[in-house]
Amino acid sequence: MRNLKITIRALSILLPVLLFQCNTTNKEASINKEEIGSVEGKTVMAIFAHPDDEMTVAPILSKYAREGAKVYLVICTDGRYGTNDFSGIEAGEGLVAIRKEEMKCAANNLGVELIHLNYHDQLKSGEGYDGHVPHAQALLTELYEIVTDKKPDALITWGPDGGTTHMDHRLVGASVTQVFVSRLWEKPTELFYVGTPSKLIDSLGDKILRGVDDKYLNTRIKYTKEDSEKALASLKCHKSQMSPQGLIWITEYQKKFGMEMYLRQFIAPKNIKNSIFN
Repeated sequence: MRNLKITIRALSILLPVLLFQCNTTNKEASINKEEIGSVEGKTVMAIFAHPDDEMTVAPILSKYAREGAKVYLVICTDGRYGTNDFSGIEAGEGLVAIRKEEMKCAANNLGVELIHLNYHDQLKSGEGYDGHVPHAQALLTELYEIVTDKKPDALITWGPDGGTTHMDHRLVGASVTQVFVSRLWEKPTELFYVGTPSKLIDSLGDKILRGVDDKYLNTRIKYTKEDSEKALASLKCHKSQMSPQGLIWITEYQKKFGMEMYLRQFIAPKNIKNSIFN
């Protein structure tokens, strides 16, 4: 069961790059007008596992929607196992219904178009091979169809760490990656993974589990106070998942970091090699 206990420590792990991290100043990001114009007509697609996972990239989804891009947010699972100590809501269909409404609220606050799929949390892993594998394969196939239909210029998803090493996060990220590498796409589609700089993680154990060295974080995107506020408003929609104490912690955390997000672009090799060594 996905039992998310919303505590300070859990939040620090759950929000790997979230709204407020990755810079050491509190200056609002400046916006270049030419840069804004360049996103008009572009399509961005963020693909994540659970309702509330979008919090990881919420500020830049708001940013690109505000600047004129078409932004899709694909949530793969129904959140049925997202129980915790403070809400008292039991796992199952009742929680699914609640989280679908919360996800609609969050997407509206960000100004993005929501595509909410109906796969089970943990992708039926408890049912063994015959339950899990067909479910996971169906997800991958449906993601391929969505990408084919919407033709995004940029895809954003979890990297190999999954942010928290959560099995659903990692499987969704791997599925998006497989969709991306399965063919050459018509557009110059790019794939990006969210990442937490290892230098911002204190615990050695957490560095190993979810840290990414700066060398690999080759895309850094600034956003504004407006985007940050919209992201926080969207987070508040997830009342079944976010305790009042958690929201207070996040608000305080926001004050400590500037408004920049780190991504790692998946870059295909340009040349064919005949050795695994340089």
